[in-house]
Amino acid sequence: MLSKLNDSQKWFLLAILTFSGWLVYLLAPVLTPFLISALLAYLGDPLVDRLEEHKISRTLGVVVVFFVMSLVSLIFLLVMIPMLEKQISVLIVKAPQAIDSLQDTILPKIAQFAGFETPTLDTSAFKRAIMGNWQSFGGAMGSIFEKLTSSGLKIINWLAFLVLIPVVTFYLLRDWDIMIAKIHDLLPRRLESTVNRLAKECDEVLAEFFRGQLSVMIALAIIYTVGLMIVGLDLAFLIGMISGLVSFVPYLGFIVGIVIASIAALMQFQDGIHLVYVAIVFGIGQALEGMVLSPLLVGDRIGLHPVAVIFAVMAGGQLFGFVGVLLALPVAAIIVVIVRHWHELYKESDFYTP
Repeated sequence: MLSKLNDSQKWFLLAILTFSGWLVYLLAPVLTPFLISALLAYLGDPLVDRLEEHKISRTLGVVVVFFVMSLVSLIFLLVMIPMLEKQISVLIVKAPQAIDSLQDTILPKIAQFAGFETPTLDTSAFKRAIMGNWQSFGGAMGSIFEKLTSSGLKIINWLAFLVLIPVVTFYLLRDWDIMIAKIHDLLPRRLESTVNRLAKECDEVLAEFFRGQLSVMIALAIIYTVGLMIVGLDLAFLIGMISGLVSFVPYLGFIVGIVIASIAALMQFQDGIHLVYVAIVFGIGQALEGMVLSPLLVGDRIGLHPVAVIFAVMAGGQLFGFVGVLLALPVAAIIVVIVRHWHELYKESDFYTP
């Protein structure tokens, strides 16, 4: 693609990319609701397109999809967040008992098995800190609200975010095809075919990753939560949700989940059989992810290595904060497509095959 541009055009393109990055860096604090809205609109646009194929007007289709998305968000806020808060409260309440169990039962068994003297841990200060603060956790949301209301600017920003996200999402959904068409019309004619091909590949990568991986994350969270509830783990919901949410990086959800669940099971039951049950739950989840969920919902054309995913998220967060985290994977996916294109050009060049 770059070979079709002269030197001045290449420098102009580089200047535009540099200016865009600098602008994103400056506007990062206010870009968050717009990026979230763009992501929601991107996820919802195929559903609206399918409704249009069934002779439903674009506006009505947007209203239907927007209502469903809003309903799902409302259910999440009203059900999931209180359940997570309750689980974390249980964790904090049981922490002192778990510490005593660690000191009096688990460590002696490990020491006896390994053949060394039982270590002595000074856990009194840690327990006092937990017991002194756990009662205030139940009112965490109230405390957050009080802190927000103490600053007029902060409460205005939060309200603006809450209002902007659904409004911007609605208008982006309604005008998505129009915006794509206008962007297409602005493309230089000599680059049109190449840009269209790259854009199509980027869309395939992003669609498979976002829509597919989101479905995999939700499915794994349900599988892990239900499985751990059957095992009888008190923190089943919390651990299942965490394991599902971090599973966008292959194997990370499995590793984090089985480690946390094993520790929780050891603290709660103090036996080995429940560790086996935990391993079975995560083994089933991992098997379903590898053989059913990922092939069915994600596919194998993404091309994002797990290490690349981790680096992209960390680098984006370091450079641009939360906005960088939102942009990390889309940018990484686009870079993968461009690198593939350059790889093809390199293999066809005289430098590679003189």
